[in-house]
Amino acid sequence: MRSTLAVAAFALWATAACSQDRPAADSAAPEAPPLAVFVTPTDSLPHLRFLADGLVTLNDRCPVRKVKLNPRMQAAYVNGRPIGFC
Repeated sequence: MRSTLAVAAFALWATAACSQDRPAADSAAPEAPPLAVFVTPTDSLPHLRFLADGLVTLNDRCPVRKVKLNPRMQAAYVNGRPIGFC
């Protein structure tokens, strides 16, 4: 009986400790600057030009989800040419 009460008390304490309002870890972090800019921003799926080397991506959409490329995502270089991701 005592061990059951001890376990219940610990579970209640753990639940209360975990449910306290805490700020999200990533909410305080500033946004990273973009690594690339869109070549033609008016297109629905534009290519990216990376600021570090000035190269334009081979692809115009994410190879994983088939959506617009993310300018804050690092590129993968294949044969010296950047491939953008989402």
